[in-house]
Amino acid sequence: MDVKYDLSEYIRVLKLASTPEWEEFSMVAKVAGAGIFLIGLLGFLMFAIMSFIPGGA
Repeated sequence: MDVKYDLSEYIRVLKLASTPEWEEFSMVAKVAGAGIFLIGLLGFLMFAIMSFIPGGA
């Protein structure tokens, strides 16, 4: 493990990174929010279905 090489690679990546514009940030936030909502909805539907099946939770 070459620490000098690793640090130079990390610095190179940080120099290439940039702060996203507002439009890009809001799009990523909307997609992430939609994904979280869909996973939660799927979990809730599974819970609701399992609650109605005899012997369920």
